[in-house]
Amino acid sequence: MMDALSPEHLIIAPILIPMVAGALMLLYDDRQRTAKLVISLLSAVALLIVAAELVARSKGSPLTGGNAIGIYLLGDWPTPMSIVLVLDRLSAMMVALVAMLAIPALIYSAAGWQRQGQHFHSLFQFLLMGLNGAFLTGDLFNLFVFFEVMLAASYGLLLHGSGGLRVRAGLHYIAINLMAAVLFLIGIAIVYGVTGTLNMADLATQIATLSPEDRPLIHLAAVVLGLAFLIKAGIWPLSFWLPTTYMAAAAPVAAMFAINTKLGIYVILRLSMLTFGATAGVSQGFGADVLIFAGMATIIFGMLGVLASQGLSRITAHLVLVSSGTVLAVTGFALAGGGTAMLSGALFYLISSTIATSALFLLAEPISREEGGIASLLALTADAYGTGVIEDGEIETGAGLIIPGTFTILAFSFIACVLLLAGLPPLSGFIGKFAMLSGGLNPAGLGRGEIGWPVWVFFGLILLSGFATLVALVRLGVQTFWAAGGTPPRMLAIEIAPVIALLGLTVWLTVQAHDVMRYTQATARALSIPSIYIEGVLAAPRVADQPEAIE
Repeated sequence: MMDALSPEHLIIAPILIPMVAGALMLLYDDRQRTAKLVISLLSAVALLIVAAELVARSKGSPLTGGNAIGIYLLGDWPTPMSIVLVLDRLSAMMVALVAMLAIPALIYSAAGWQRQGQHFHSLFQFLLMGLNGAFLTGDLFNLFVFFEVMLAASYGLLLHGSGGLRVRAGLHYIAINLMAAVLFLIGIAIVYGVTGTLNMADLATQIATLSPEDRPLIHLAAVVLGLAFLIKAGIWPLSFWLPTTYMAAAAPVAAMFAINTKLGIYVILRLSMLTFGATAGVSQGFGADVLIFAGMATIIFGMLGVLASQGLSRITAHLVLVSSGTVLAVTGFALAGGGTAMLSGALFYLISSTIATSALFLLAEPISREEGGIASLLALTADAYGTGVIEDGEIETGAGLIIPGTFTILAFSFIACVLLLAGLPPLSGFIGKFAMLSGGLNPAGLGRGEIGWPVWVFFGLILLSGFATLVALVRLGVQTFWAAGGTPPRMLAIEIAPVIALLGLTVWLTVQAHDVMRYTQATARALSIPSIYIEGVLAAPRVADQPEAIE
């Protein structure tokens, strides 16, 4: 069963809040940093409150099977003609994750990063607007619009600050994403030419009834669209741009970019389960093998990059690839009919790994700030890899409280990130990986179901990637905190507080693992039953047709 939420304006709030805040701050002079920071933080807090309410609404009630579809028809046009925003469990989860990362990144930027270029806070808010819009939209054209809003803001944020490395990485980033945008437009054109619709729910019904003559064209469109979003997700061999780009970005920007790759994963997961899932007829499972093996290749590439890298920022960028490859491979297994248990574990892992990599990006700059320890080692390879250290004078060392015991706090935060990303107990990283392994070993229930050899290969890669992460981070930790002979870095409270807040979120995930896992399990089940989404969107009533409006 399902329930349609009333078309209330709260669904559009995650788009309007950052849009209004970003536009408002354009009226302020760049020297009014405090006012901009306050507006930006108020926007992020409001976004978090709204996201929490949307998550609660997406759960529905026991009478509706625990699934609710919220529909917002802009202009009150009927579906599939209208521009529609759709709230379900998956989109609500992603919007909440955006808000949880935004607040710590903004607080960290107050240490001096916000003043290294123009319109930092406006660009940051437009990035949030693009991400939230892409997660909530229900049609492909508006997905393209919000995708471009997010990319335009990310271009400015990546180039925020100075340095040749950022400029080179930014130019590569812009070029590769412009190519992805062109592929996106070509794919949309083919889809509309074949089906006559861009509404995702309507598209799913049209694909299921296509004639044999039209089916190759829709498969071509799926390949083209898939390439566009797999580039964004960082899948191998299309991931060559990501490590240098994320490493070169300013620390708070890189922390927010940790979720950018998840947008590509979200779209792949959404469209593949809707259009090529269990109800897709002869197209069922289309592209599953590509996702499985390309995802596993991405894990291998990320794992080798982790072992080969010497800078913490570059290691973290490769860990983003490991996370993306893991979730994409599980998406392929789910699309091939592998059940929902493995997918629910992957969704839990996605939340945990995104928060952990965001925290590690924030830790990377303070750890390598002073000469000594790992900084001396990085100096030898700065030209080849870049250190990710900001230029002289970029940190406002006098703006805030300088905390004592810097190395102790950094060390404990670093250890927590190691446990999370290596998948060691007792934190949430272990729970997510254990849930994936358990779901893969029991696809049809405890001790039931056949386990294919790709699943065993995937399990081996999960364990190996965790071991590689442990080796690389422990090696760097020993060089930094044990063998360090330099002066401990000076850190402000507003630099370490965001890291502690993000790690606190992972502790909360661990303590509330049962409730969060129930949410991800229900999300995975809803994705495996496309009719919940399709009927919820196509049956959405217009306000003008409701009895209250007529009266």
